[in-house]
Amino acid sequence: MDFAGVILGSLGVLAVLLLMLTRTLVIVNQANTAVVERLGRFQRTLTPGLTVLIPFVDRIRERVDMREQVASFPPQPVITEDNLVVSIDSVVYFQVTDPKAAIYEISSFLLGIEQLTVTTLRNVIGSMDLEQTLTSRDQINGQLRGVLDEATGKWGIRVNRVELKAIDPPRSVQESMEKQLKAERERRAAILIAEGEKQSAILTAEGEKQSAILMAQGFAESEVVRAQAEAEATVVRAEGEAAALEKVYGAIHEANPSAAALAHRYLETLPGIAQGDANKVWVIPSELTGAMDVLKKGFVKE
Repeated sequence: MDFAGVILGSLGVLAVLLLMLTRTLVIVNQANTAVVERLGRFQRTLTPGLTVLIPFVDRIRERVDMREQVASFPPQPVITEDNLVVSIDSVVYFQVTDPKAAIYEISSFLLGIEQLTVTTLRNVIGSMDLEQTLTSRDQINGQLRGVLDEATGKWGIRVNRVELKAIDPPRSVQESMEKQLKAERERRAAILIAEGEKQSAILTAEGEKQSAILMAQGFAESEVVRAQAEAEATVVRAEGEAAALEKVYGAIHEANPSAAALAHRYLETLPGIAQGDANKVWVIPSELTGAMDVLKKGFVKE
C-alpha cells in the first residue's frame, strides 16, 4: 500500500509539473499573435515563437490570425431607388492590424463586419436605380470599402477591398431584360445584314460599271484595230493594183500593140462584164462603136 501511494503521489506531482509547464511555455505560430492577460487585465501581445508565462497568473485570452482574411456573406435583399428588390452577394477582404483592439473593442469583429456591410450596402444601393446598380459595380465596391475601412479602423481592422459576387434582380425583371437584349441583338443583326446587302449591291454595281467600261474600251480598241487593218489592207490592195497597172502599162508599152489588137481585146472583155446575177441590164458603152471601126479598119484592106 505504501508503494502504491508513493507511485500515485509521484504521478500527481508529475501531472502538476506538466500542467505548470504547459501554462509556462507557449508557442505562437508564424503569422499569428496571442493576447495575454495577467489576473484578468491585458498584459501584452505575443509575437511568433516560444514565450514563457507565469503559470496561474498569465493566460492567453485569444489567438489572432494576422493574415488577410476573406469573409463571404449570404445574399442580402436590397431595395433600389426605383423600388425593385435585388439580391446581392458580397465578399470582404480584411486584415487584423491591432489584435488588442480586435479583441477588446468589439465582441465579434467578423459579425460586426457582416452587419456593417449589409447596412452600408443598403444605403448605397438605395440611392441608385436598377440600371445604375447593374452597371456601377466598381463605384459600389469603392463606396463600401471606404465606409467599412473607416468604421472598422477603431476595431483594429483594415478592409482591403470589397467585391460584389452577384446582383440578381427579380425574375420578372430578368425576363424583361432578356427580351430587351434579344430584341437589341436582333436589331443589330438586321442592321448588319442590311449593311452587308448594301455593300454587296454597291460592289456589284461598281463591278458591272467597271466591266462595262472595260468592254467598251475593248470594243473601241478592237474597232480601231480593225479599221487600221482595213485601211492598211486597202492601202496594200491599192498599191498592188497600182503596181499591176504599172506592169500592164509597161508591158503594153513595150509590146506596142496595134489598134486592131486593142479593139479585139476590148471586144473579148465585154462578155465578162455581162456575167453575174446582179447584172440585169447590159449597157453598151459608147466606145464600142469606135472599137468596131478600129477593128474594121484592121481587117478590111483599102
